[in-house]
Amino acid sequence: MLNEFKDFIAKGNVMDMAVGIIIGAAFTAIVTSLVDDLINPIISLFTGGIDFSGLGFRLSEGEEGAVFAYGNFIMAIINFLIIAWVVFMLVKMVNRVKAAAEKPDDVAPEVDTGPSEKDLLVEIRDALKK
Repeated sequence: MLNEFKDFIAKGNVMDMAVGIIIGAAFTAIVTSLVDDLINPIISLFTGGIDFSGLGFRLSEGEEGAVFAYGNFIMAIINFLIIAWVVFMLVKMVNRVKAAAEKPDDVAPEVDTGPSEKDLLVEIRDALKK
């Protein structure tokens, strides 16, 4: 059973998935910082620093009562849309760089296909003039 487990762990798919998860976690920190530290401050300039996270109402009496905090949900949706846009732009940029890297460096040489139709007509005209 231990050998089966070793074989399972050593397979490429499991290792690829583990590397993807680790890189994904690191990338999440980058995207979160980009959104929180760079994009949200710019957006708050245009919106006057609107923060919906404080919106909500108490469902029961007292300090320990349940709170229906719909403002946090609104902020989560806004942050999701911003993060989704940033990830979309990053993927678009990576795809553009990848496509440029896949282009062949040298252009195929021109193949001589013979005279063009125009060249043939010019030759016929010149032959008829003689």
